[in-house]
Amino acid sequence: MQHFLRVQRYPDIRIEGENYLPIPLYRHVASFLSIFKLLVIGMIIIGRDPFALFGMPAPGIWEWGQTNKIYACMMVFFFSNMIENQLMSTGAFEITLNDVPVWSKLESGHLPSMQQLVQILDNEMKMNVPMDTRPHHLS
Repeated sequence: MQHFLRVQRYPDIRIEGENYLPIPLYRHVASFLSIFKLLVIGMIIIGRDPFALFGMPAPGIWEWGQTNKIYACMMVFFFSNMIENQLMSTGAFEITLNDVPVWSKLESGHLPSMQQLVQILDNEMKMNVPMDTRPHHLS
């Protein structure tokens, strides 16, 4: 799609992509989870029972993790990464032309079709042409 828009239809258009950050709460929870994940993996590898520090008996999952350290570390790593990615994902696909928003997946709930995108860009390009470059018609 990018090749079509740039080369064939709009050779002067500049296409850029960037991340659309989630709300600060989700970013902070994801950061905390990332650090907590490393602490849990470290505790599993070292074999130190964190529950004993609080005078609590170790749950069965902790005992299982101590006998299956590799699997436990992999489960903690992949499960926490899944949650972190979900927290950081916004699903945004925002299109601006000359710093003016022309499409928002966050507002519409879906991606534009290729036909919609070309029509939107055509309309915006026609509206943004300076007055002195428009063709003059004699009546």
